[in-house]
Amino acid sequence: MPEKSSAAASAERYREAGVAPVNAQPGFVSLIDQLRQTFGSGARHPLLDFGHFANVLDIGYQEAIAISTDGVGTKAIVAQMLDKYDTVGIDCVAMNANDVICVGAEPFAMVDYIAIETAEDRLLSEIGKGLVEGARQANIVVPGGEISQIPQIIRSERPGFGFDLVGTCVGTVDKDRLITGAEIEPGDVIVGLASSGIHSNGFTLARKVFFDERRFRPEKHVPELNRSLGEELLEPTCIYVPEVMQMLQANLPIKALVHITSDGFLNLARVSEGIGFVIEWLPEPPPIFPLIQATGGVSDAEMFLVYNMGVGFCVVTSAESADQVVRLAEDSGRRAWRLGYCIVDPDKTVELRPKRLIGRGGRFFSASGTGAAG
Repeated sequence: MPEKSSAAASAERYREAGVAPVNAQPGFVSLIDQLRQTFGSGARHPLLDFGHFANVLDIGYQEAIAISTDGVGTKAIVAQMLDKYDTVGIDCVAMNANDVICVGAEPFAMVDYIAIETAEDRLLSEIGKGLVEGARQANIVVPGGEISQIPQIIRSERPGFGFDLVGTCVGTVDKDRLITGAEIEPGDVIVGLASSGIHSNGFTLARKVFFDERRFRPEKHVPELNRSLGEELLEPTCIYVPEVMQMLQANLPIKALVHITSDGFLNLARVSEGIGFVIEWLPEPPPIFPLIQATGGVSDAEMFLVYNMGVGFCVVTSAESADQVVRLAEDSGRRAWRLGYCIVDPDKTVELRPKRLIGRGGRFFSASGTGAAG
């Protein structure tokens, strides 16, 4: 019983920090139901329902258009704390381009939306540097965007430097080569690609633990990180476009492509029906993760729900092709590992055997049934 109480209490840390899951809320369900009504109103109809990392629009040709949108979230606040803005543009490109490749598409362009407190020249110039570098890594163009000056909404502790950064990325995919996870078979292998740290998710919890509760300064040097806490938190999100494009161009039997963002490994369940995922090996996570966990007293269940824990992207492929997927990733300079395999499972369970965790329905539970997190 004490173990259950401890796990349940730890599971509330992210909610206490101000972030709660919205997928099951009536308002969210209503929003999705209403937007689904637009699917039949135009000639360019979507090929997928909501829930995938990107949707795909049939434009009347063999090639379809993939589209996705995302932002950098409260990573912007850490940038303000350090007064450093030249890498968040990389994060914006990464969060969008990584989603577009999940349906097998090759991204080619992204437009950005920058909401600002005031038109601060240095802020805009530095954000631009990151966008250019992200575009270079993803091999895309940024042909347009929008800047909105709204001090009534965007405010910060560093006056004039408040901002929000969002992008919308588009790509192309052959309709016959669309990847949705529908072709996953039992025995297919899950390959994980390394992350660079916490990427662009879970910053609300990290800020609560480090800055609100422990009163750390972002300039604080942390021996485990070999740099300051702020520098670690601003490490850019990995862009997985080059290595994934190589895998697709090699005509490997890629069954699913999964961006590990918020919800961690539960993202695997977004791409399949009737398939479960068994993770039987996990890499040692980058030191930022055990630092968050130890400093904040966060359970394994919540850490694996909120963070990528060192695996930023997953590729599901046949057992025969797994080694080649690993090799192509490593040839691109990305560490990669065989993590586990797929099974028949109508509940779409994600099992993390090294941590004795079972994930389903948006939560992780102790495999022994004595604790839960959500």
